[in-house]
Amino acid sequence: MAKIKTSFFCQNCGAQSAKWQGKCPSCGEWNTFVEEVIQKEEQVRGQWKPSSASKKTSTPQKISEVRYEEQARIKTGDTELDRVLGGGLVSGSLILIGGEPGIGKSTLMLQIALMLSKLKVLYVSGEESENQIKMRADRMQYQSEQCFVLSATNTQAVFQQVEILQPELLIIDSIQTMHSQYVESAAGSVSQVRECTAEIMKFAKETGTPVFLIGHITKDGAIAGPKVLEHMVDTVLQFEGDRHLSYRILRTSKNRFGSTNELGIYEMRAEGLKQVLNPSEILMTQREEVLNGVAIGAMLEGNRPLLIEIQSLVSPATYGTPQRSSTGHDAKRLNMLLAVLEKRGGMRLGQQDVFLNIAGGLRVDDPGLDLAVCASLLSSYEDSPIQPHICFAGEVGLGGEIRAVNRVESRISEAAKLGFKQILVSKYALKGLDITKFDIDIKPVVKLEEMYRGIF
Repeated sequence: MAKIKTSFFCQNCGAQSAKWQGKCPSCGEWNTFVEEVIQKEEQVRGQWKPSSASKKTSTPQKISEVRYEEQARIKTGDTELDRVLGGGLVSGSLILIGGEPGIGKSTLMLQIALMLSKLKVLYVSGEESENQIKMRADRMQYQSEQCFVLSATNTQAVFQQVEILQPELLIIDSIQTMHSQYVESAAGSVSQVRECTAEIMKFAKETGTPVFLIGHITKDGAIAGPKVLEHMVDTVLQFEGDRHLSYRILRTSKNRFGSTNELGIYEMRAEGLKQVLNPSEILMTQREEVLNGVAIGAMLEGNRPLLIEIQSLVSPATYGTPQRSSTGHDAKRLNMLLAVLEKRGGMRLGQQDVFLNIAGGLRVDDPGLDLAVCASLLSSYEDSPIQPHICFAGEVGLGGEIRAVNRVESRISEAAKLGFKQILVSKYALKGLDITKFDIDIKPVVKLEEMYRGIF
């Protein structure tokens, strides 16, 4: 009987070792090495082998002589997904989408499969039965005769059905449930994830079929499995959001066929995910009366300008140490702005409880919202509301100066499109900018004092 060969793999980064180690030498994590059974076979791994007609010998070529043809993209019918992918699906591309449990990854992929009614789509699920997929599909408002479902976890069995069906799009839900017979370790292990992804990548590149892979994430938010998984695929998408709120954000961290600065916004409903084509209108609460502590900031999420509502509450601390709480905003950034307001603006905030909230459940990190945050805090502190037709776009420095932000022209255009009458921006951001073409009053400011006098 042949001796079983084993090796130790780090479950965090995929590093391999001949013996167990307490601390991974690659990523520095503790107690992540797990023993897995490995098997080295003589035959070529994978089910797909190129035919003799498609085989070609690679020889060095001058880069000036390489012929390049623009690849036609496949429109999915989902405007948000097409934007994130860079204009649509590319033939033979391998796309990995990760997100927390219950965030809506399977719902999004099944919805795309049903929307592509002109393409033959195979949806392979290793987590749900055909009946469960059918129950979810019945809730959606799409019908397709070209969507096929398969409940399987063995990659060789999947490839046998693929060879019979010849799909034009393949969706795997999820890569951590797939199992290859060439590796003896359990499904979801580093060896299995790496081997299954290699087989699927070989199929995608040789047949020109685009493939979606759904991936689980770890408790730290990273995609589970070896880091090489993200290197192998062409595009890595992150599906984010709070399960208790209805909005979801689809952003890309890697894209070989487009920009990594795009994002798509969805709203989770009972019938599926609805595209949010104008998120600024939704992220600003419709109020019947003007409230204090509310300011509208113009921000950028990737290349997309958004106007969001910032709410704050400043009240005297009754129980000793003042509280500093922020939801959707960096707490350290909030503490810095409070220090600037106290030192440069003369506000006595040391004995005040401060609560900051970004409406809509978004998490933002754009420094261009600093001016709106300061205006919101001042409005709550002075108990004086800001007029609803005013918005802000500027970064606040430690000296109390208002600094310029990038792509201020896009922010001003978005504010004008939504009907705002005035926007406060840094004076230094208007250099070389023709302000006469905007249908909005642009008020340049240099210091926090000018902003204070301008709104109160």
